[in-house]
Amino acid sequence: MLSLPIEKRDMKVKSEALRKTGRIPAIYYGPKEVSTAITVGTIEFKKAWKKAGESSVIILKDASGTEHEVLIYDVDTHPLSGEPLHADFYVIEKGKKLQIAVPLVFSGISPAVKDKGAILVKVMREIKIEAAPRDLPREIIVDISKLVELNDSIHAGDIALPSGVELKVPATEVVASVAEAKEEVEEAPTPIDMSSIEVEAKGKEAKEGAAAAEGDAAAGDKKPAEGKKGSDKK
Repeated sequence: MLSLPIEKRDMKVKSEALRKTGRIPAIYYGPKEVSTAITVGTIEFKKAWKKAGESSVIILKDASGTEHEVLIYDVDTHPLSGEPLHADFYVIEKGKKLQIAVPLVFSGISPAVKDKGAILVKVMREIKIEAAPRDLPREIIVDISKLVELNDSIHAGDIALPSGVELKVPATEVVASVAEAKEEVEEAPTPIDMSSIEVEAKGKEAKEGAAAAEGDAAAGDKKPAEGKKGSDKK
């Protein structure tokens, strides 16, 4: 089992200054454990995080030799570099089993995908299990070679679980399946109806001609009136 040396954190030292020394701030807590601020070496933590993930037990060891069995519960990372900035550890209560969601890893080759052009559909990416802390697997393998025919499925109950691990989701839940690949049909562009554009253009010209004629007629009607108005003045 992985172990990680820890030190009690001096709260007077700011997080940024702490990280410059090669350590990151962290905290551990649990149902029967007081929340305690600690620090861990950045390099050591990254190695443990890579190997254990968030579903394998790690032992925290302080300078006095006290040990705590924990899970990595949460990690704050830098948005650009991905470097860990802070870590939360959950202390496991001794003698009790844990329910946790474990990542699924799809392994093997599906004959339906390889030989029949089907598409693999991963319905679940993780699965909930229960186990004693020391029996918790980091991941669970799903053998997709069982997907032979189109529309075949793998259910939760079909997965081979390690010793001491119990499934905590209905056995009938679909984990993965294969579906027939459907060829996308591109829609042909709608042809442009030139006749409708021509008719529309002609209609526009006709309206413009009629409007011009009406304008000329209106102008002709005004001239006699203006002349009459002028003669009245005399």
